[in-house]
Amino acid sequence: MQLISAHVTYAEATVTSTGLKNDPGPNELYAMHRIALEVFEPLRLWVGGPIKINSFYRSPVLNKAVKGSKNSQHVVGEAIDIDATGTLTNGELYRMVKRVLPTWDQLIYEFGDDKNPAWVHVSLREKGNRKMELRIG
Repeated sequence: MQLISAHVTYAEATVTSTGLKNDPGPNELYAMHRIALEVFEPLRLWVGGPIKINSFYRSPVLNKAVKGSKNSQHVVGEAIDIDATGTLTNGELYRMVKRVLPTWDQLIYEFGDDKNPAWVHVSLREKGNRKMELRIG
């Protein structure tokens, strides 16, 4: 089993239900490794258990098929969409990103309601992270 980090497998980082090929190149794998180590693993440590990955890497063809943003950071391996598991809510996970992580590029509260997003999007650039908070939906 190929790992991106201690708790992120290559398979879950590239999974798609579309049947489309979704294999990152070396630059995308490098970015994925960074976000797994600097975003996912610290959050998982603070949560004390699993966090579900909804979407990580998306090839340009896959991103277009799922109607992702033309500028999606998923395409370059710099973004991850996550869901809380267990007793933690997505709202708590969203607030935890702000409290626990020293930096991020975008933190997006995606859809859901006023208490909880449907999922949490976090992106991380190698340089120039903006700590931008957005809400979609």
